[in-house]
Amino acid sequence: MSVTYTERKTGSALADFLTEKAQVLSIAAFFLICVLFFTLATDVFLTAGNLLNILRQAAPILIVAVAMTFVIITAGIDLSVGSQVALVNASAALILAMGVPWPLVVLAMLLLGAAIGLGQGWFIAYQGIPAFIVTLAGLSILRGAALYMTQGYSIPIRDVAGFFWLGRGTILDIPVPALIALAIAALGALVLSRQLYGRQVVAVGSNPEAARRVGMPAKWTIASVYMLTGLASAVAGLLIAARLGSGSSNAAVGFELQVIAAVVLGGTSLFGGRGSLLGTVLGTLTIAVIGNGLILMHISPFFTQIVTGTIILVAIWLNTRIFTANFSFKRKT
Repeated sequence: MSVTYTERKTGSALADFLTEKAQVLSIAAFFLICVLFFTLATDVFLTAGNLLNILRQAAPILIVAVAMTFVIITAGIDLSVGSQVALVNASAALILAMGVPWPLVVLAMLLLGAAIGLGQGWFIAYQGIPAFIVTLAGLSILRGAALYMTQGYSIPIRDVAGFFWLGRGTILDIPVPALIALAIAALGALVLSRQLYGRQVVAVGSNPEAARRVGMPAKWTIASVYMLTGLASAVAGLLIAARLGSGSSNAAVGFELQVIAAVVLGGTSLFGGRGSLLGTVLGTLTIAVIGNGLILMHISPFFTQIVTGTIILVAIWLNTRIFTANFSFKRKT
């Protein structure tokens, strides 16, 4: 029996839809299983104080993970986000110690983060250097700059109540960092699904040459997503400094692994062209819940790194299997 073009197109679209929803549903189910497990394993996990603490600690990861979703949709990667967070964290503390008003410091750090991200994006998009190499170099350079500035010491921040409110304050008992993170996630979801820029990011990730041929600014789109990770890293660095009341070159060590794990666990394709901000939110919360639950169970926090690495490996394996299955299905139909 012959298959019409319309039937083939409908079948392919249905398969893509079910695959995307299946990934979000699977991470949602895994998240609920983790919550249930730690609720039964500990007495304090489900208390209001602990849940709010999870939201506060997960906020910087979610903020950068939202931007990283755009990067990975373009089939890129940014390994330098942890070092960017550390540089902004340390720089903000040093400048605040000089007596500069905190709103100006916040603005300056946002501009610094955007400039660093755009600089890396320029090398990737316009010079053709692989993102892995550029951001790996950035990881070393930026962390080294933070260490040089602080000489390895923690820089205390004193008597800046407005700045501290960003990291420690609450609105209706909800931590301010969590509200900022959720607002950024909602904005990212709106841009990705409803705005021209979001469609350009998806198109460039699917086929950059085809996007360029139809008149899309492919190179600028690729450069701009790294500017987003730089801007997001600056926000995260400021929130961490405001919460801890200090800046340190050792801040956010291993941060990039948590961010990447959250994004790939949420179902964003490492091959580009497909991603879900809802999945990223669920992936971030899952990583935060696992880390918090292991500490409450008095398991070494270093074990969290093993869990994070395992999650990345399994998520990439599933990501690859799904991509291969979709590609084979489309070829057959």
